[in-house]
Amino acid sequence: MQRTNRTRRRKLARLAGLMVLGLTAGTLAPEPQADHFQGQPPRQVVVSLSDRKLAVVEGRRVIRVFPVAVGAAVSPSPTGKFRIVSRPSNPTYYHEGVVIPPGTQNPVGPRWVGLNKKGYGIHGTNEPQSIGKAASHGCIRLRNADVEQFYRLVKVGDPVEIRGDHDAHTARMFVAETDSPTLQAQVGQGTLPIAGQ
Repeated sequence: MQRTNRTRRRKLARLAGLMVLGLTAGTLAPEPQADHFQGQPPRQVVVSLSDRKLAVVEGRRVIRVFPVAVGAAVSPSPTGKFRIVSRPSNPTYYHEGVVIPPGTQNPVGPRWVGLNKKGYGIHGTNEPQSIGKAASHGCIRLRNADVEQFYRLVKVGDPVEIRGDHDAHTARMFVAETDSPTLQAQVGQGTLPIAGQ
């Protein structure tokens, strides 16, 4: 009986945590799914606001790079080091009395990867034309197909670094955007070493 009560309390605490995320990005009703790859070393997520790109890094290798939308000038994305704290799938969006169920009209798309900064996350979008622009309310947006792939690559606890400046570190991560087919192939195969790691 005690174990059942503890499990219930944990679920309610997680759900309550999700319900307070909604400052700028809305909140999400479903409880995060259990991570399917526990025991795997953390992967790092690096977002370059100036490049409008997100990289998933494992060890010293870039696994995948995605184009993103970042915060608009009036609602900039936060910079700094964060952690993934939730991963609900097919979220319901809540914001200032508005409730939008999962589906094509949902502003956060089919996946939400919540950060430990209240109200902020990495998510899909119902505005795919915003990708590559400074257009969000501060969250990091991916195309819906991309956010589903991204969601499978990360887990709760993985670190996320959002960087405001383009520097040598981010340049090496996002080198796939250069004209060098050799470097593009290296990144595509996940063999490019990352500076500072």
